[in-house]
Amino acid sequence: MGEFELIARYFNRNVPDDTLIGIGDDCALFTIPDGMQLAQSMDTLVEGIHFPENIDPQLLGYRSLAVSISDLAAMGAKPHSFTLGLTLPDSNEQWLRGFSDGLFSLADSLSIPLIGGDTTRGPLTITIQVQGTVPQDTALRRNGAKAGDQIYVSGYLGDAAGALPYVLSREEQKAENNAHIQALLQRYYKPTPRLALGRWLRENGATAALDISDGLLGDLNHILSASHKGAELNLQTIPCSPNLTALYTTTQAKDLALQGGDDYELCFTWPKENNLILPSFLSDSIFVTMIGSITEQKGIRDTQQHSLDACAYTHF
Repeated sequence: MGEFELIARYFNRNVPDDTLIGIGDDCALFTIPDGMQLAQSMDTLVEGIHFPENIDPQLLGYRSLAVSISDLAAMGAKPHSFTLGLTLPDSNEQWLRGFSDGLFSLADSLSIPLIGGDTTRGPLTITIQVQGTVPQDTALRRNGAKAGDQIYVSGYLGDAAGALPYVLSREEQKAENNAHIQALLQRYYKPTPRLALGRWLRENGATAALDISDGLLGDLNHILSASHKGAELNLQTIPCSPNLTALYTTTQAKDLALQGGDDYELCFTWPKENNLILPSFLSDSIFVTMIGSITEQKGIRDTQQHSLDACAYTHF
């Protein structure tokens, strides 16, 4: 099967009206509405580094798109479209069918069309670029946190990191009858981009935000560095799920929540003087937890003024 047949069979779908040209020409063309800005983000996932060998291709397809869309959520953007760069060791039709099914199960549920990309031969690598739109000069950024702002996170933290030992040891099947492990694996393989929350935060006064991909402490430090501020965290309030605490000690669970990555929840700052109450359309499906506050003093400390190491995953 050649490159163009591969694309036509597994990746060529209909595109919306504002996409003038999608797959099949040298470039995609689309129209941006007046008063809007284009938000773009790109992620590259490499087998053996970002995902294990022999991962279920359907889960990989879903996860690959979800982690990229999460960046749009962090800026309060509405997803518009995405492109896909796929490097394959061979054109295995069963693998391609599973990957495209997983990819489009998420894309179709969010009405995000694939409008272009590229394929080539080599070690399995997936590059996805997402495009979104956001009203002019309103995007949530990392540099807006102010001293006194409250620090919040969405959802539970540490679940994906808690799943990793089971992912890497290929013990998912052994854990089929353990509901706690299955719940953590679901959080690793199928993260939920917090799109509705991100847009609501942008519209209602959040001062800074990002998604938690490399661990809470390391990612929070990106906000602090961009805003030239520090933070004080109440470690007792870090939200850990019952599934995580059923499998790990309290100390281990907190460490996973603080240092583990791949949660793709949102960390954001909120003015202290504004009471944060989520509307029902959000609170029915997601919760947020205040975990600390922004300080003028640089660095990250707990309530006992002990310094916390703001390390995050790095590629080099």
